[in-house]
Amino acid sequence: MDFADLREYQPGDDVRYIDWNVTARMDAPYVREYMEDREITAWFLLDLSPSVDFGTVDAERVKRSVLIDFVTTLARLLTRRGNRVGAVFYGSRVERTIPALGGRNQVLRLIDDLTRQPRLPAAPFTDLRPLLEAAQRAIRRRSLVFLISDFIAVPGWEAPLAMLGRRHEVLAVRLVDPREEALPDVGPLILQDAETGEQLYVDTHDARFRRRFGEAARQREATMVAAFRRARIDAVSLSTDEDLVRAIVRMAADRKRRRR
Repeated sequence: MDFADLREYQPGDDVRYIDWNVTARMDAPYVREYMEDREITAWFLLDLSPSVDFGTVDAERVKRSVLIDFVTTLARLLTRRGNRVGAVFYGSRVERTIPALGGRNQVLRLIDDLTRQPRLPAAPFTDLRPLLEAAQRAIRRRSLVFLISDFIAVPGWEAPLAMLGRRHEVLAVRLVDPREEALPDVGPLILQDAETGEQLYVDTHDARFRRRFGEAARQREATMVAAFRRARIDAVSLSTDEDLVRAIVRMAADRKRRRR
């Protein structure tokens, strides 16, 4: 915070900013105004577990490719204005931490490491707690934090997410695909759990099955929304069938509306 100016006290001003020396000379209360340091440090907490390799739209545009495109765009936008970006990668465990730095080379390093991150054929069911705990250790100064995940994970991430949100400005970005919410009527299918490898035969001709699938998806959505609300964390969705630029504009507009 840099000192910017002095002005006469107005009701509602923070009394901690009263300049008592000037107040004594002017015989009226005056407060100091400050100009905030505009440099932002942004961190990307990236869930790269097997379930983010699922996708059914636009020639198998998977959630991982949406994640990479989103991080690339945001990182470049931030560093162009002199800000710094860092990242923590999670696969089956916390894989690596990239310290926050600025500049074009930092973005290139981040994206190169991200594209080189191997896709796991299987892994233990995702646990986001180690990712959030690693972020708490790595991020020292107050930062803008993007937690990017499909949140298909074991319970327990809510408390460490809330703790992270008390120190930083956190935005949860949910990666979603339309087929996770509704199944098409395409006949018999074999579905495979991306993380455990377990397979299940289903008949999508069965309207009752499709209805139960949709109800389960809506219940999962309601549970997740409630979890973010309890953690007091803003959350937005990023779908494999959505234009990225429009999605970013929508996110910015939603955030602006919430702050009013």
